[in-house]
Amino acid sequence: MQLNEQVFQLTQERFGRSPDQCDDHQLYEALLLLTRRMAEQRPAPQGERKLYYFSAEFLVGKLLSNQLLALGLYQEVKELLAGMDRDLGVIESLEPEPALGNGGLGRLAACFLDSIAALGLPGDGVGLNYHYGLFRQHFVHNKQTEEPDTWLEGENWLIPTGKRFSVPFGGFTLNAVLYDMAVPGAGNETANRLHLFDLEEPAPLPWVGIRFDKGDIAHCLTSFLYPDDSDRAGQLLRVYQQYFMVSAGAQLILQELEERGYSLEELAERVVIQINDTHPSMIIPELIRLLTQRGMSFNQAIDQVSRTCAYTNHTILAEALEKWPLDYIQTVAPQLVPILLELHRRVEEIHHDPKVSIIDGEGRVHMAHMDIHYGFSVNGVAALHTEILKNSELKAFCDLYPQKFNNKTNGVTFRRWLEACNGELTALIDQCVGRDWRRDTTKLEGLMKFAQDPSVLQRLLDIKQHNKDRLCRLLWSEQGVELDPQSVFDIQIKRLHEYKRQQMNALYVIHQYLEIKAGRLPRRPITVLFGGKAAPAYVMAKHIIHLILCLQQLIESDPQVRPWLRLAMVENYNVTWAEALIPACDISEQISLASKEASGTGNMKFMANGAVTLGTMDGANVEIAQLVGEENIYTFGASSDQVITLYAEEGYQPLSYYHRPQVERLVDFLVSPELLSVGDPASLSTLWKDMKSKDWFMALLDVEDYIATKERALEDYEDRMAWAKKMLVNIAKSGYFSSDRTIRQYNEDIWRLK
Repeated sequence: MQLNEQVFQLTQERFGRSPDQCDDHQLYEALLLLTRRMAEQRPAPQGERKLYYFSAEFLVGKLLSNQLLALGLYQEVKELLAGMDRDLGVIESLEPEPALGNGGLGRLAACFLDSIAALGLPGDGVGLNYHYGLFRQHFVHNKQTEEPDTWLEGENWLIPTGKRFSVPFGGFTLNAVLYDMAVPGAGNETANRLHLFDLEEPAPLPWVGIRFDKGDIAHCLTSFLYPDDSDRAGQLLRVYQQYFMVSAGAQLILQELEERGYSLEELAERVVIQINDTHPSMIIPELIRLLTQRGMSFNQAIDQVSRTCAYTNHTILAEALEKWPLDYIQTVAPQLVPILLELHRRVEEIHHDPKVSIIDGEGRVHMAHMDIHYGFSVNGVAALHTEILKNSELKAFCDLYPQKFNNKTNGVTFRRWLEACNGELTALIDQCVGRDWRRDTTKLEGLMKFAQDPSVLQRLLDIKQHNKDRLCRLLWSEQGVELDPQSVFDIQIKRLHEYKRQQMNALYVIHQYLEIKAGRLPRRPITVLFGGKAAPAYVMAKHIIHLILCLQQLIESDPQVRPWLRLAMVENYNVTWAEALIPACDISEQISLASKEASGTGNMKFMANGAVTLGTMDGANVEIAQLVGEENIYTFGASSDQVITLYAEEGYQPLSYYHRPQVERLVDFLVSPELLSVGDPASLSTLWKDMKSKDWFMALLDVEDYIATKERALEDYEDRMAWAKKMLVNIAKSGYFSSDRTIRQYNEDIWRLK
């Protein structure tokens, strides 16, 4: 049956009318149902070994266009709608974004699922079905407030499977109900699955905002992603979530192993489990428990699990490497405690270095340590990050197991982060190098032969301007924010965290504000855009958001500054906003403290869309710099080695940098009469005191170099053809950062699925 006939039949059955008589909401629902059904009907890829990718979050973004692209129907649907005077972009705008993730970890997991499917590899994701996401962010009185993200209302992409798995907790048992999302492979006829576990009786909306009963595990376990863990109840809830995910996931794995006709003794040959960060680490003792429960010896179970599980490390931040008190696990899953004690004892028996113990002297279980001892692979996610792990943060483990350590530099899917979000640029690339770059993104290198072609360079500038115009219209319609589309767009969008140093960018805004007030005007107006959420209990990150919003209000109300400098923070930043912000960006802010950002993936998306990176030599910025050359990136700041030494020797004293005249005036502006007139004195003074006395992520160390480097970039921007060449080089060299390349490397070196 032709597509138009299928759409006609579906709207008749569901709404009793033809497609052209349907409103936009009805057309959206019809396309969702049709697309979901077509993806669901695709067979799974086959192979002797199957991957299960465990992750606490999968930030999949809106799925309609992405699914249509993967199914090869995007253009046909677009033309079908155009024939009815409808626009696919308008239809898709009605789709609520699945609130199953928050930051780079979840977006990476989504890109990986896309690439696994596109490469025809047998591999499913495993996670939880969060009803209200992290939260929906609103700004009230220049502060972040949080509301539930009710994405599950109405039709959605979940496919009920009818499968249930019993999860035993301390003192009670819950059933995990399995829902699937189909992940069709672009360019083939197969589809994998994202498995999402949920409760049988999930709670209704929370009481007020995102407040809810953290102790009501039976109804609230799947309410929120990363529930506030500032108290014991919140910390226990996270452990409950993690065990619920891995226990149900482990049972699913063993069930499917049996359905595929294999014995338990073949687990390691037929299954590989990728542990994405430490949240799913309890899969190791849980699988051991289930295997021994089914008659396997303890030694044999350890052997099977150790050859099945692989671990991806995403951070060197100590607070992000989970360490759960053993008594928490005793409360949540007491059946795991004897297994954990035995795994710990076996390590202690061989290795007498407390740095590699699974359980430390304070009775805390180090999840990453368990993953390394009882997994067969440990990978970092950028060349620099992996070297830091091997030579510093995890050196003791690398000395024990050098063969386990490897690097897999992150990547992004160009299907979403170029083809779907930047149609004009995609068309220009097709015109220059053909369409084959979709299957092999290294063919983007062919753009280099146009580096001196004024017509192509001018077209790049025109496309960028169109994307800036589009973003301006969107910000005005959605948030009532008016921007100057002819200004330079300087964008920093990522989770709010001190190590990512949004506070340093805010100091630059203050610098520029003071310069304009003194009559020293920039050559062109500057627009600085932020987007990102602060975890509900992360007070310092909320102070930084407050600072940014206060600066936004101050600038908006100043007729002397406003024509030359604009600042805006996107409310409720998510994948949908990223798809509008990234194509419009001129300068990509990647300014984390060197050695702290494992990789970053926003840097790759910006690069592929023709933004030029302003960043430290941190994470994948290092590899970007190597690819594009120093003339096509703006780097600044202390090196990772210098930063690591400063931490080791406790050699950083922020006061010594604060007392530099150009720095002191910027920091003191936080408590200036101008800012205090629009802000909360307690919040601003807390941030001011912290920057002077602590500044743990060394914003003051790098701020002068940062300002000077950004000024140089703004000066270079005025040579439009030279800047367009920088854009072209970045796009041409971005192909290395395809998640298809990353997944091929995972498969060749770790998974060996086919």
